[in-house]
Amino acid sequence: MNILLLGATGSIGKSVLSVIEQNKSSLNLFGIALNKNTLESNKIIHSFSPAFVYIENKDAFEKQKKIDKTTFLNGDSELKDLINHEDVDVIVCAISGFAGLKATHLAASSGKRILLANKESIVSGGDLILPIAKENKSEIIPIDSEHNAIFQCLSGERTTDDVKKIIITASGGPFLNKKLSDLRDVTKKDALNHPNWKMGSKVSIDSATLVNKCLELIEAKYLFDLDEKYFELVVHPQSIVHSIVTYIDGSSICQLSMPDMRVPIAHALSNKSRLPIDFNSIDFSSLDLTFQEFPKDREKIQEIARIVCNKGGHLGTIFNAANEVAVESFLKEEISFEKIYEVIYRTFDDNEVSKDISIESINEVDAQTRNHAKKVVKSIA
Repeated sequence: MNILLLGATGSIGKSVLSVIEQNKSSLNLFGIALNKNTLESNKIIHSFSPAFVYIENKDAFEKQKKIDKTTFLNGDSELKDLINHEDVDVIVCAISGFAGLKATHLAASSGKRILLANKESIVSGGDLILPIAKENKSEIIPIDSEHNAIFQCLSGERTTDDVKKIIITASGGPFLNKKLSDLRDVTKKDALNHPNWKMGSKVSIDSATLVNKCLELIEAKYLFDLDEKYFELVVHPQSIVHSIVTYIDGSSICQLSMPDMRVPIAHALSNKSRLPIDFNSIDFSSLDLTFQEFPKDREKIQEIARIVCNKGGHLGTIFNAANEVAVESFLKEEISFEKIYEVIYRTFDDNEVSKDISIESINEVDAQTRNHAKKVVKSIA
């Protein structure tokens, strides 16, 4: 199986590479795409010898393109050609944030199997990408732990008509059981210190704010074509049960594993049989699983996510852009942690519900929203 890994140098990309490394007899890294981290890409080239390397940053591309035995690419047309290359079997979309929209949009038209880790592209462009994928018979399989868990729990079912409820679990992050009023003085180091997962800085902050779970709610609505009322967000501190599907006959099916991104990735990369990886087993004899309701003082952020689900249009783009600016501002220590919510609330406008969705309109709304959010940041910094 030939794999094209978009976002090869990020945390998800590294997990994908680990699965490939353990299954080289059946998996081949055909190509990679990255922004400009050539230090990491050179390590990947040395270990996996991909035939093609796409580098988004022009300066980084110019410095790398002379390496022997590797074809380096740059520019939108060459990225499109790589995605549509006849030898590519699977495309992994693992670029972080809104930056991944372009690649996911191109992949949706490819007619290939897409392994999706970039939730922001669906949150911002679900009304565009999902119809394109359906029209071109591109199969989308989620590889984040929660949506892949839902995907596995639904496997073998004839239809989602029998689904009563789907629970998406949240760890609670580093501030579990803390009230929002207690978080005024938390530091960047505190917020990045996730108790269960090793992730990039942006998704780590999203986990700490619980915005990550709200983005996942929107993504789930699109991926599984179900109304938002079917989804419930529940805090599960152990991060063992990743999602639960309850059916109309009273049966509930859940997917369990230790917190390890390679587990959903290995499942999605499997064909007729599952792929072996090294993993930490669950000790069921000492297992203590707990669940609790979504924090009431964070309900407003969940309400925004449900508005996005119900109204669609460009609202997902606005929500995502406001959050990305707020998180970036916190990581730069321009605003305090609890001000992330204020930036989102003051930027989000649920009147922007135009159904005229295109890649150009999404990019335009994203840029406008970021400008607005940056003004909000300046006003409260």
